[in-house]
Amino acid sequence: MNKIDKTYQGFEQGPIRPPSEAYSLLIRVTRNCPWNRCTFCGTYGDAKFSVRPMEDVIKDIDSVCRHVENLKSIADLTGRISQADLRVALNNLGQGEQDAFYAAVNWYACGMESVFIQDANSLIIKPANLVEILLKIKKCFPWVERITSYARSHTIARIKDNDLKSIKMAGLNRIHIGLESGSDLVLGMVKKGVNKETHIKAGLKVKKAGMELSEYVMPGLGGKKYSQINAIETADAINRINPDFIRLRPLAIPHNIELYSDYKSGRFEKADDIMVAEEILLFIENLNGITSVLKSDHILNLFDDLEGKFPDDKDRMLEILRTFLDMDQQRRCYYMVGRRMGIFNRLSDMESPHKMARVEQICQENSITPDNVNQIIDEAMKRFI
Repeated sequence: MNKIDKTYQGFEQGPIRPPSEAYSLLIRVTRNCPWNRCTFCGTYGDAKFSVRPMEDVIKDIDSVCRHVENLKSIADLTGRISQADLRVALNNLGQGEQDAFYAAVNWYACGMESVFIQDANSLIIKPANLVEILLKIKKCFPWVERITSYARSHTIARIKDNDLKSIKMAGLNRIHIGLESGSDLVLGMVKKGVNKETHIKAGLKVKKAGMELSEYVMPGLGGKKYSQINAIETADAINRINPDFIRLRPLAIPHNIELYSDYKSGRFEKADDIMVAEEILLFIENLNGITSVLKSDHILNLFDDLEGKFPDDKDRMLEILRTFLDMDQQRRCYYMVGRRMGIFNRLSDMESPHKMARVEQICQENSITPDNVNQIIDEAMKRFI
């Protein structure tokens, strides 16, 4: 049974949201992750999962609504608010209202188009409660275009179709699922707590309910040993689901995750950037009969422009990967360093003499070569986790 925390601690926001929800208002319905055993994830640490009381969530929504209405009242005809007026509004706040005020200000500045329900698996709460929360959001913010949430496949698979439809009708129109892999072998190895068929069942249920579906795929999760099976089995799962979005999240191994000990001991051999590129190539080659949009909307991705809609853009995306893999070792090294240093976003950036000169200088000053580039990049990637 899920624990409900009865102590109201004021307006709350959790530690994570999808990159695509950067401009969304964050409404925290649950705290942390009810599973929290995946060996590749350290987001929640040892924090316990709990469900926030309904009245607390409603208070949060009401607080933001009140501040948004106040912001509208002090805005000029163009919608802008002076720093002086913001300071006055802040100084007039009661004790404990600052967090909701800051959330309202940030959301107002971002256009107030979307809301994200936190934390890791908010669909685990009673469907009727989620419907009530969604209706409250729509009542307070009727102009909102999109309301989204993370969810686990294991949870979605157990929700009745009628309940999912009710949730959709109440306003939830996109669900983000961490599929990670379609290989049962890999899913078991990383303690994902779900198998391939459950992933497929959950994805199809979301689509049937009429909600948009984002599936997160993690190239490299099988390490060197299971790179090919990870690509092929994951592609097969995606083909059977046909999600609206496929979002690439290559594996990184910071010190605070369980997988790190296996990595340090040599029990898990991490795939380097070149092998991950080969894995993504194999993955995309095996995507057939879908109309999904592939997104590379994360700093860890090696190619910022590896995006497009299937089937029309498949060949163009494959060409990006093949061009990189066909480069000589030194040129690939330069691109990998340039990308991780934020100098390159795509292969075409290497055509800039100025950018190339910066990368060559960095490699020379830090003695980065094709032989040691993977070790250096691993350390750089950890800073973004």
